[in-house]
Amino acid sequence: MSRNFGAMSIASLSALLQFGETTPVEIAEQVFDAIERHPDKSVFISLTKERAMKEAEASAARYRDGRALGILDGIPIAWKDLFALEGMVTTAGSTVLKKDAPAKADAAVVDLLKQAGMIAVGRTNMSEFAFSGIGINPHYGTPENPRSRDVPRIPGGSSSGAGVSVAAGLVPVAMGTDTGGSIRIPAAFNGIVGYKATRGRYAMDGVYPLARSLDSLGPLCRSVQDAVWVDAAMRGLAAPLIERSPVEKLQIVIPENGVFDGAEPGVIDAFEGAIERLAAAGAQITREAFPAFDGLPQLMAKYGPMVTAEAFALHRELLASEHAGEIDPRVVVRTRLGERTTTADYLAIIAPAPA
Repeated sequence: MSRNFGAMSIASLSALLQFGETTPVEIAEQVFDAIERHPDKSVFISLTKERAMKEAEASAARYRDGRALGILDGIPIAWKDLFALEGMVTTAGSTVLKKDAPAKADAAVVDLLKQAGMIAVGRTNMSEFAFSGIGINPHYGTPENPRSRDVPRIPGGSSSGAGVSVAAGLVPVAMGTDTGGSIRIPAAFNGIVGYKATRGRYAMDGVYPLARSLDSLGPLCRSVQDAVWVDAAMRGLAAPLIERSPVEKLQIVIPENGVFDGAEPGVIDAFEGAIERLAAAGAQITREAFPAFDGLPQLMAKYGPMVTAEAFALHRELLASEHAGEIDPRVVVRTRLGERTTTADYLAIIAPAPA
């Protein structure tokens, strides 16, 4: 019986490998076959099959010799088109960067997961320059949300291909980035787990930025356990330091202001249903207002969002060049908003709040 390895959790695949029920080569071959047969060709921008098969063969040799690198050895992973892969150009979901020089080395986190034995299968599609939470890309197509059963629906962005590649059962895990929701949105839209870590938790070397003060990284996968395992390897740890705690020790604070403004009733009902189940299991739930949230809309209206200011600073020369017309016009409009933010405005945004 053939198995869809891409639709399995990392934990399940790791168990199969550890007990010799399959091999990294068999997994990699089946994953590429599934990707090639998948009808939506906009999920991946490029595949790294030659590299992946070499890595799979090396992993298989380690298993045969009894020296596997750990629980992630032989596990396939897809990378958002922001992560440097040695010998490839990082295009950031755009076409204007195609003539840039190829990366001389893997991004820091790519290298760390390679050291853990993970196999890079390719680069996933994304919103151009990671500047959209919808997931639309006019250059490479927009991945269709595999959860939809009636009409094509958006995947969420900007890590659109990453979310779809996992939800569609093509890979067990894909790496995304998150500046203002780019992991959390596609994870929610596609019904999978997305972990957006605190800024600075991982090395950012070799990751194409959107807003350097806000950018973070994290995996999209099938379970919290999978995310914990990948998180540890991204920090160079041999094993996770996080321990499972009883639900009774879980403390959740729910903001009463701001975060539910404009939310649809169905979304609120689903959220409250999840909170009720957690409370019934023993979690401690409290609700309170966060005064700082009330001032955020006024702060953004007065000075402009930090993300647009930093995005414009990054792309201002490109927007002034003859290549500006090759960029998604929605991304251009959004990025140009940062031109309005003066240096004084930016300093005011980042200034510490008064005591």
